[in-house]
Amino acid sequence: MNVTSPKEIKLHKKSAILELIYSDGSRLHLPAEFLRVHSPSAEVRGHGKGQETLQTGKRHVKLKQIEFVGNYALKLEFDDGHNTGIFSWDYLQNLGNNQKKLWSDYLSKLEKAGKTREPLPANVQILKLKPETK
Repeated sequence: MNVTSPKEIKLHKKSAILELIYSDGSRLHLPAEFLRVHSPSAEVRGHGKGQETLQTGKRHVKLKQIEFVGNYALKLEFDDGHNTGIFSWDYLQNLGNNQKKLWSDYLSKLEKAGKTREPLPANVQILKLKPETK
């Protein structure tokens, strides 16, 4: 699939799937959780190699809004408040074409970190202490 803009974009709200349909008939089906944990934002990817932040507790995240960014990308707003990633057509195609491996890698990272896809209960708050300085 060449990097082109889709001819149609569908947000399936009930299943939380973003569907991209291309003029050659190909389709990408990208779940909201997958898009959220692979957001190209600095919050998720950091500002360089090794600065990525593992996204946890996103199993039930949904897409709230989709906006075009020029003719080259989408800005996605998620119901957890995240809205800073710009998903270029190239990036979306890369996610779709490598979805199985990317998802498997993500699940492995969660397991290795002892984390989960499940969100914390609403009545639980976690605070991180700052390291002591001398």
